[in-house]
Amino acid sequence: MTKKLTVLMTPANFVGPIMSSIGIGEVLRDSGHRVVFAVRASWRPKLQALGFVVELLGGEQEVVKDTVEDSLELIKNMISNRTPLEKGLNTFTTEMMADLIAIGEADEPYYRQIIDRHKPDAIISDNVINMPSVVNSGSVWIMSNSNNPLSLDMCLEDNRLPPSLLGLPINDKSLWDDYRRQINETRFQAFKVWADWLQSHGCPAPAANQLWFPSPYANFYLIPKELDYTDIRPLPDNFYQFDYYKRTANEDVFEIPEQLRQKSGKLIYLSLGSMGSADVDLMKRLVAMLANSEHRFIVSKGVNHDKYELADNMWGERFVPQVKVLSIVDLFLTHGGNNSITECMYFGKPMLVFPLFFDQFDNAQRVEDKGYGIRLNPYECSEQQLLQSIDKILNDNKLIEKLRQVSQRIQTEKLIEKIPEIIDRLVKQKSK
Repeated sequence: MTKKLTVLMTPANFVGPIMSSIGIGEVLRDSGHRVVFAVRASWRPKLQALGFVVELLGGEQEVVKDTVEDSLELIKNMISNRTPLEKGLNTFTTEMMADLIAIGEADEPYYRQIIDRHKPDAIISDNVINMPSVVNSGSVWIMSNSNNPLSLDMCLEDNRLPPSLLGLPINDKSLWDDYRRQINETRFQAFKVWADWLQSHGCPAPAANQLWFPSPYANFYLIPKELDYTDIRPLPDNFYQFDYYKRTANEDVFEIPEQLRQKSGKLIYLSLGSMGSADVDLMKRLVAMLANSEHRFIVSKGVNHDKYELADNMWGERFVPQVKVLSIVDLFLTHGGNNSITECMYFGKPMLVFPLFFDQFDNAQRVEDKGYGIRLNPYECSEQQLLQSIDKILNDNKLIEKLRQVSQRIQTEKLIEKIPEIIDRLVKQKSK
């Protein structure tokens, strides 16, 4: 490092993008750079405790809200037993774009003030959408995609891959064209409204049916090499793949609870993420089936933790330090969020994936296609299917060894540590 840089992080107000940004921010912080987060007030305590500078979107007067509790109605609409196509057709609708534009209009003045105040050398935006204040900042700006990289079709459409968010297999193209047509027809007007809004703020418009345009500087995306799609669709040189954005979790301490230490069986971690765990009926369904397993379970109970009870072979709390827990368990039962998938691969753990919405379908299918776990529908699988799938994975010694080797590669290569070098090089090139 030749100069201490100021890097501004502008993640979307969801757990996934913010946690990914924390992973990137920690590497930059530990390299001696000054890291600033522009976020909602509810995230300030956690981010300040990690040594980051925090600027508020909404200002000091904004009421502090729990991100998940404030989104329960949205969560109910997203998480239900509908097909991936039905959910995909309801993603990025005209109504949703109107909401995004309203949020963008409200946030733009704050972003501009924050950028003017800190004059960042670089901005990393894990926001899925382009924000005019970032694009027009005069700084090096980087789009960071913490979703499954199939979602890059929203800026780089490529018919060699299936349309994103639908969980379609790579080796069966029978539904690709029909589903792509339906998705494009549904989103065309919504994306046009968004493109018009970007142009009204001095930005270039994305191409038709593209939600955002890539940065000319650099674009980061998150997926282990073993699950990437570059063997089918190479990406431009300014796209950088990272195996994980795992947080250090130094602030977390975890020991196996006494009630589980006294029981036999493998140790399994169940988490449907901050949003999925809000579905009480689904959590009750899984708990009831897993109660008949011979194994032990650590459960991330989520925001509705007080609305259901766990079985005798389980222990759980509202929040569970996932990074610490994954390091000690034998199997991960997961909703398939991208952070969870990459952290699981980092520790070399097999997984059983219960996709619920958005890119989780693509992650679940990719994990199964590549032979790193099993995909199940959590609303429809039988108790026998679930328990047999668990035992099948736990007894698959070839899979366990394959994952051990993946974990060793990821932890040895440490691709995330290249981020400061990339940013430093881009800033130098721009200043010439």
